[in-house]
Amino acid sequence: MTLERALRDRSAEGEAAGVLVGTALNDPDAVFVEHWCVQVGTRAVSGSPLLGLAGLCLGHTARRFGHLSDEGRALAESLAARAESDPSDVDSRALDGYDDVRSFLHLW
Repeated sequence: MTLERALRDRSAEGEAAGVLVGTALNDPDAVFVEHWCVQVGTRAVSGSPLLGLAGLCLGHTARRFGHLSDEGRALAESLAARAESDPSDVDSRALDGYDDVRSFLHLW
């Protein structure tokens, strides 16, 4: 699978980004979507654009399905905190994703 390959080979990150976003926006299986957001968000290397994108996609998942596991919520929060403290580690899309998580899961 493209996402698994991108986690081993950074040259596949561009293709993987499209797959992750497409999955988060269109796949009907909430568990599958969240699984891949968490895999990418926990396994991508520091500085990879996939980290911020994983946070953003967790926000899409919360919006679409109205639910995230404890692991998904914690990861969204962690990625946002990392983005806030060091944008060269995780880009600011993670902040937008965490805003969506808090909003759609009523965590304010």
